[in-house]
Amino acid sequence: MPIGDALSPISVNFTLKDHTFEVLRDAILGMNIYHPDADLRLDERHLAERLGISRTPIREALARLAQDGLVQILPRRGVFVVRKSREEILEMVVTWAALESMAARLATEHATDAELLALRRFAMKHSSDAARAELEEYSDANIRFHQTILELSGCALLKTTADGLFMHMQAIRRRAMGESDRARRSVADHMEIIEALEARDGDLASRRVREHTMRLHDHVHRTWTRLEGLGAAKAGAGE
Repeated sequence: MPIGDALSPISVNFTLKDHTFEVLRDAILGMNIYHPDADLRLDERHLAERLGISRTPIREALARLAQDGLVQILPRRGVFVVRKSREEILEMVVTWAALESMAARLATEHATDAELLALRRFAMKHSSDAARAELEEYSDANIRFHQTILELSGCALLKTTADGLFMHMQAIRRRAMGESDRARRSVADHMEIIEALEARDGDLASRRVREHTMRLHDHVHRTWTRLEGLGAAKAGAGE
């Protein structure tokens, strides 16, 4: 579904420029950009019509999104949501594995018992979503689980660095969660990670997080054989 179809008119109670940016950013983050048939092209006129505003704040928002690396603006060609190539995805997953595995190690030292208990309850609450095949709900919970580990590390720079990969990791996990038996495997992995965190075993927690993320890497490497990056998407968009 094109991004514009998911948008609603903007309320005049908000600062138009900032709110337009936030609405478009949230819509992009909610896209399944790694679906092979994803429509990555953003039509400025269509967006303005869907939001019920002029094209000027749309252009300003798209310029900010380009600065954040979420879209690419090509003169006389159009605006496209940035999608990485398969090779770039594999590198991002490896980088995320390194960052989150260190976060898990630090979390064994800095997270409180109450924070780890909250993480366990959160994981248990959403494990049934995977069992019921409510993959969209579980996918969102899965992403939040990994963000929480980064937060529990107590290292702000580590989390900020990971945040730079967040949009793409979110989209990668969203697509992968519905493939093979990854949802059920994810639930089991999460519980093992929590057990290592609760045991305050930094080596084990780090290893389990790394192995969990590298299983995603192996899955992408093995099955995402036809995925192409932004350049191919532009070529297929009728430019």
